[in-house]
Amino acid sequence: MTFDSPSPADERPSKSQLKREMHALQALGEKIIAMTPAERARLPLSDDMLAAVEETSRIRSHEGRRRHMQYVGKVMRREDLEAIQAVFDRIEQESHRRDLAFQRLEQWRDRLIDEGDEAVETFIVDYPDVDRQALRQLIRNARRERDQGKPPTSSRRLFRLIRDTAKL
Repeated sequence: MTFDSPSPADERPSKSQLKREMHALQALGEKIIAMTPAERARLPLSDDMLAAVEETSRIRSHEGRRRHMQYVGKVMRREDLEAIQAVFDRIEQESHRRDLAFQRLEQWRDRLIDEGDEAVETFIVDYPDVDRQALRQLIRNARRERDQGKPPTSSRRLFRLIRDTAKL
């Protein structure tokens, strides 16, 4: 008996490996189920997968949902996982860019409230279409609210004005 060539049984994935792969597919299915319908529409999903996703919302029992998620994992095996992952990555990148854009707008709002006229002039150079009178009024009101410890109503309105001006 020689040990040079492995038998076909040695080349198969282990039972543990198969379980890990199934759990990964179920987790991916959970992500798909948690997506909004608009995001889900961007994914290259088969009719079977779309039907399985829709069915999930009708299942109330914990055990029923667990079994259904096993079914979702089974259906996921037939899906184009690389294409689905590529769309997931794009959605994540878009979300990240949107978060960064909103952080920049929040920084503008804070800077306008803290620095006053100097920041207003810089903002107007960057966004010449802004309603200057409304901008200055909201900044004054936001400062007053901050100094008096009131809820930041004007600060939120200022943020909306900045967001609308920046067209985000």
